[in-house]
Amino acid sequence: SEDTQGHLENNTINNESQSKVEESIFENSNSNTREKIIPIKKNGGVYYISVEINGISLDFILDTGASVISISDAEAIVLFKQGTLDDTDILGTEIYEMADGSKIEATIINLRSVKIGEFELTNVEAIVIDNLNAPLLLGQSILEQFGEISIDYKNNTITLKI
Repeated sequence: SEDTQGHLENNTINNESQSKVEESIFENSNSNTREKIIPIKKNGGVYYISVEINGISLDFILDTGASVISISDAEAIVLFKQGTLDDTDILGTEIYEMADGSKIEATIINLRSVKIGEFELTNVEAIVIDNLNAPLLLGQSILEQFGEISIDYKNNTITLKI
């Protein structure tokens, strides 16, 4: 089903942004682990996954239709107050198109660390939506970093493979 809230598509091509995401490095606390099964939670037909951003644990909507990882102003403010995000992490702004066709300007930031289960990605670009109530979206800029993902809706898990 098509959900018009929260699906983001990058409206402009930015090769510099793409290369930074592609240069993200996987670090794994157990070098023998190549696959990890992670629980997801269903709430009102939406699936959530726990993600640690710069050391702070947050529940993100698992959104395979979103092109990027996105947070609201509220989470950005918390990250700034915690000292895990600073002015050097602000990379600029870009126009994004929502699934309903509306356009928004978002601030592009660098997340120093994004942990999902035992997997850690470093220096990941994300966007901040200028709306305190914007949902946290885990989009393709993170999911495509894995060689394979599979979602088990019956058991409420996602399997990540590298």
